[in-house]
Amino acid sequence: MNLLILGDVMGASGRSALKNNLPKIIAENKIDFVIVNGENAADDGRGITKLIAEEFFLKGVDVITSGNHIWDKKEILEYIKIEKRLLRPANMHKDLPGKGINIFKKKGFKICVINLMTNMFMLKSENVFKKTASIIKNIKLKKNVDFIIVDVHGEFAGEKIALGHMLDGKSTLVFGSHTHVPTADNIILSKGTAYQTDLGMCGDYNSVIGLNKKIFLNNFLKIKNKQKNIPASGKVTICGSIVKANNKTGLAVSIKQL
Repeated sequence: MNLLILGDVMGASGRSALKNNLPKIIAENKIDFVIVNGENAADDGRGITKLIAEEFFLKGVDVITSGNHIWDKKEILEYIKIEKRLLRPANMHKDLPGKGINIFKKKGFKICVINLMTNMFMLKSENVFKKTASIIKNIKLKKNVDFIIVDVHGEFAGEKIALGHMLDGKSTLVFGSHTHVPTADNIILSKGTAYQTDLGMCGDYNSVIGLNKKIFLNNFLKIKNKQKNIPASGKVTICGSIVKANNKTGLAVSIKQL
């Protein structure tokens, strides 16, 4: 099973790059399953809409994960109730709509996707480690499902790395999202789980984490006429990783950055 995971899609330019290139990437790399973090995909870089999500699905995305910006577009509160391919962090408050875990069937396999959010410097949510422990107690690799993929959306690398080790041998892949900066630590952990602290973003890197660098700097310098920042709209780099997984064990064989 070949898995493609892509970092946070940033604004209209990130969407355009995905729309123009994703089918080719899927074909050239013989990809079987695609996950994209879409919480910054709206024009202003905050949230996602029904129209954007459905465009992603049409282009070959199987599951959209998210994080702290999932509720920024209010229409998602209703859409996420019916669209099971759009996830929000599982450790958000239980009364919020949508799911943080779902099982998808593809090419005869059951693929479990889990969306989590860390606790440090993020929106208040349930302890991510306790939530993870309760999830993996009930969903086991090669017992309940064939593959388990985990998106850990968070700021602090230490939490992501610790969760990677916690899930080593119990999941196919653990990857981080949110910082928009790709890390060079893609690795197969000691018990066979693929791991990367952050995939980066699908956006314009001539920016500050995908936002207009001039506005960002002016706001930091506290220059008068503070502006609300907008996504940078220059040349886009698509960032993510491709993971090859063993169909018999459900564990990773390789991980390479895209």
